[in-house]
Amino acid sequence: TMLWNYSVKECQQMISPFKKFCYRTYQFGMKLAVNIFDWSEPELLSGVGSVKKLPEFVKAKGITNVLVVTDKGLMGLHLLDPLFENLDKVGVKYTVFDGVQPNPSIQNIEDARELYLKNNCQGLIAFGGGSPMDCAKACAARIARPNLPVPKMKGVLKVIKKLPPLFAVPTTAGTGSETTLAAVVSNPATHEKYAINDPVLRPKYAVMDPELTVGLPPHITSTTGMDALTHAVEAYIGRSNTKTTSAYAEKATKLIFDNIEEAYNNGSNLRARENMLMGSFYAGMAFTRAYVGYVHAIAHNLGGFYGIPHGLANAVILPYVLDFFGDSAAKPLARLAAIAGVGSDSMNDSERAKAFVAAIRELNRKMNIPEKFDCIKEEDLDTIIPRVFKEAHPLYPVPKFMDADECRALIHRFMA
Repeated sequence: TMLWNYSVKECQQMISPFKKFCYRTYQFGMKLAVNIFDWSEPELLSGVGSVKKLPEFVKAKGITNVLVVTDKGLMGLHLLDPLFENLDKVGVKYTVFDGVQPNPSIQNIEDARELYLKNNCQGLIAFGGGSPMDCAKACAARIARPNLPVPKMKGVLKVIKKLPPLFAVPTTAGTGSETTLAAVVSNPATHEKYAINDPVLRPKYAVMDPELTVGLPPHITSTTGMDALTHAVEAYIGRSNTKTTSAYAEKATKLIFDNIEEAYNNGSNLRARENMLMGSFYAGMAFTRAYVGYVHAIAHNLGGFYGIPHGLANAVILPYVLDFFGDSAAKPLARLAAIAGVGSDSMNDSERAKAFVAAIRELNRKMNIPEKFDCIKEEDLDTIIPRVFKEAHPLYPVPKFMDADECRALIHRFMA
């Protein structure tokens, strides 16, 4: 395990061929090992108004008492009122935890768990974006593993035990959390933001109701949509993708490129909203098995240090990381470009891959997503960079590895 620990001094050095070999061996082993898990799609309720069908669906599963995990913003918008009304109609009791913060903290998770146990709940409904879903997943993990504190769940396969039933209701088209095995947790005391990764965290049930996303502000529509695109792209270019995950990533990329601008400019277009939800869903199906990469590792740590929303961080960082990969990712990026209708068949792979990266930058520009951040401090990079590598290595099967000097240079590119 010493191979995965990083000091600042060690990170200054190039990654040795031996470490690269160890990382690839680990990734190959994980790619084989995950075949034992159930990767079937969650059971879906989809279409306009489908959230109103959830209470009857919950009751049909033998559950009569649930904890609803959400945030105060959604409560203030009364977005949950139809859900509550129909829970009352069918006789399903509910308790609401609406204290989820934008980056759910350990305290959020513990507070939700306390409410669940106090009210003798039998399952959870996660209602919202990635933060309520991450909080609900981690809460369910703590219920299943009462003697395992949240920091001890950090990493891969630390939960293992079966969770209480979890119903996911996304209100953004971005995180794909309704189908992923990850829950991202923040520790305000240490400025850390890390993932708990375990197949038991994947919700078995999801509600894809485009009406819930109609009221999203344009800047949330854009950044969460680019978050989903990042999931699809990082899964597709990584070395752990399969025929199945590649197909999901291709579907996601096509849906997002075809619909994100319309959803951004005309938020009431239910067709575009539904397509973006499905794009996010397919991207989630892709990366939960094929993993992500350096974009996420950097974004998580910038989020932990500066509170940058995850979707915004991914949107800004994605083209810079793709530039770094260069020819190592040219072939799959060229395929995605063709699927998205970017470039022409007369281009070679390198040219078309560059056109795809340029198209991502153009999408960002059209949706008023900045090219750089002005909050990153040079003195923080000596802490941030080792944390990036601690998350990324050995787990993320990136097209090529990055050392600390390259990571620092890349971050400098998007520092204002």
